[in-house]
Amino acid sequence: MNQQALEKQFISLITECQQIIYKVCYVYTSDEYTLEELYQETVINLWKGFPGFRAESKASTWVYRIAMNTCISYFRQSSSRPQTVPIPFSLEASLTDDDPQNYYLQQLHRLINRLGKLERALILLWLDERSYDEIAEILGISKSNVGTRLNRVKDKLKKMSNL
Repeated sequence: MNQQALEKQFISLITECQQIIYKVCYVYTSDEYTLEELYQETVINLWKGFPGFRAESKASTWVYRIAMNTCISYFRQSSSRPQTVPIPFSLEASLTDDDPQNYYLQQLHRLINRLGKLERALILLWLDERSYDEIAEILGISKSNVGTRLNRVKDKLKKMSNL
């Protein structure tokens, strides 16, 4: 495959999966500068790995995995980053207080932001209605481990919401 065709396929993939990349990056930071930095770093890592992508899994699964690994690596390299990530103000501002569902969504985001990195990734994928198989593949854990950890995270969220 020539370079031009490869670039065209890559741009198509990024366009298709742009929301996935932003969603994953948002889970790890609400700071706009850091969000853009993580997004760009993820796209760079996707480009580096794209020629070797063998389509043994769905493209979105591959993108999730690269995005999560990029975000986790980014924060591992910088110990000065905060361990918890507040919900972005722009998200809160976009939700009206009139709708009770929006109130619960805000509360859920606040609770999720208090979870650990792996727990956040796990609940994000589950809320995005990914299968246990796909979550296991993205996170590099077994399918049974997904179920066990997911139940623990749900219990943890319930306990946190009662505080």
